[in-house]
Amino acid sequence: MTLLSRSVFFLGLMTLPGCAALATLNQAATPLATYELQPIVSGSAASRSRITLLVVEPAAPAAIATDRILVKQGPQSVSYLPDARWADEAQLMIQSVIIQSLSAGRRFGFVGAQGAGPVPDMVLLTRIDRFGVDIGADDTITVRLSFDLTVLRDRDQRVLGTRSFSGDASINSDQVHPVVTGFQMVMDDLLGEIVSWTTATAR
Repeated sequence: MTLLSRSVFFLGLMTLPGCAALATLNQAATPLATYELQPIVSGSAASRSRITLLVVEPAAPAAIATDRILVKQGPQSVSYLPDARWADEAQLMIQSVIIQSLSAGRRFGFVGAQGAGPVPDMVLLTRIDRFGVDIGADDTITVRLSFDLTVLRDRDQRVLGTRSFSGDASINSDQVHPVVTGFQMVMDDLLGEIVSWTTATAR
């Protein structure tokens, strides 16, 4: 049984009657290793538009909208790594890396979250469909990410484009650091596609 499989097994035990209170106390007393995904850094664009872009906080299922690293052993299974966490709730972390990656490309006059900056010309909506680790029946470990993005024109709410982005990476080690590295590898690829598509669509 791999480390991730054992982690999921023990997390399942903690949900049994009489164990929940003890598990809560133990988790509160134990500091978790914290990880944060990084944006991509692209080269400067030849020309910079005056378009302002609002990146709305992504929508996500409750199982994903947390700072815990999701682990699934089947369609109905929802567990989390007991010894690691994200630096922020997953949807907020993804919003941040999208904003930073789009800003680094210098192709918009302004890119930011709601409540900051000027009235936007364009709005980027994101739905997170998958953001976690899948454990196969043969103990294979795969990081899977899937997002659905939509660009709206703010003044009339017209949809200018919608596209799905997904990727995965097989992990050879069951340790937390390689798993998080797998998330970053997939995210790097998807962010490159997201930046190119958003730049071309939000005109």
